Amino acid sequence: MSIAEKAFLGSLMKAEYLLKDTVIHPEQLESLLHRTIMRKIIELNQAGKGIDLISLTTLPDLDTFGGMSYFSELLSYADVEKFDATEKLILDLWKEREKRSILRLATLSDWEIAKVITELDKINQLKMEDHTSLQQALSNIYEAPWEDQLASKSVTTGIGELDEMIGGFQGGEVTILAARPSMGKTDVMLHFAKTAGWAGYLPLVFSLEMPEKLITSRLMASTGGFNRAKMRDPKRMLNQSQKDKWSDVIGNLGQTNMQIFDGAGQTIAEMRAKTRKLMHQFPYKKPILFIDYLTLITSSQVYGGNSHQQVTEISKSLKTMAKDFDCPVICLAQLNRSVESRADKRPMMSDIRESGSVEQDADVILFLYRDRYYNKESQNNSLEIIVSKNRNGQVGTVEVNYSEKTGAILG
Repeated sequence: MSIAEKAFLGSLMKAEYLLKDTVIHPEQLESLLHRTIMRKIIELNQAGKGIDLISLTTLPDLDTFGGMSYFSELLSYADVEKFDATEKLILDLWKEREKRSILRLATLSDWEIAKVITELDKINQLKMEDHTSLQQALSNIYEAPWEDQLASKSVTTGIGELDEMIGGFQGGEVTILAARPSMGKTDVMLHFAKTAGWAGYLPLVFSLEMPEKLITSRLMASTGGFNRAKMRDPKRMLNQSQKDKWSDVIGNLGQTNMQIFDGAGQTIAEMRAKTRKLMHQFPYKKPILFIDYLTLITSSQVYGGNSHQQVTEISKSLKTMAKDFDCPVICLAQLNRSVESRADKRPMMSDIRESGSVEQDADVILFLYRDRYYNKESQNNSLEIIVSKNRNGQVGTVEVNYSEKTGAILG
């Protein structure tokens, strides 16, 4: 039987916390016995029982799982330090088996080539290696202005008045940042992220919609004061003084140590695994998590398409993750269209999609509102950050200056 699978199961027995973080499902193991063992381990864990060697050897149906000697053998293969690599190997082997299975089925059922490609793409999209450090991303665009473009201390928000109101971002707390599209959610999130990085924290950005290159471009524009439209072709569109400033902006952003994960449809388990991995790499930095955005997170179950139950699960999982890692979690959320039908278009709690569980689980809820978005003639460039819920303090509104052209936030 697969040594990788033995090492995987042994590591789960040795370090029970890994069960919460693993992205592997029992069905992805090749051995039928190993699938049965993993299902039993999950069942025991969910019932609040131990999954160590002593606990497992007291099972009444011990022989079904290979007996005490097999559990001892699994434990002998355990290697917690190499757990990430073991997971990746198991996932890669599962993908190969799935691809072969799809091709066999396609041959038997005479599928159209388009359907075959779609099914294979679904397998390929499942990945753990969607990670780019901002330093790496910035090095990739270092020469862009000269190149032709190919077609439990709280964490400061960087906005003094908002810090006074909510006390900064606290470890173990979930903050929901919600607004209608094009209101500036991503720009505010990136402002929070880079400010946290400069303050010595480790910002982990899970971008489920926007690719890393666009995030890096936005960070450069807002930090350097570059018009975003010019970022499409820095060589041609930036003036000389902006080009002279370019490397300094890269140097400043590199100091944030920001990490970017831009895989679509990530699960909470995947985010936990990636967070724990980065915490090992940066042992002296406290992480702060940013997720863009709530309803793009893949839930662990389908719930028959019931979006309310899916959001409830995700909302509770975010809170658990914040508490387990004792770090702040800031998650973006879309508002439903009901806000557009009101005379006063400032958001309310009921405007959050599937708002019940989110309102209950979040410690802080921030809404964004820009008058200029709805009134094009307005000369008001301010962005209102509305503190609608604050479990540990006051609510109210903070106004900041917001540049639509660069995405810069000035508190």
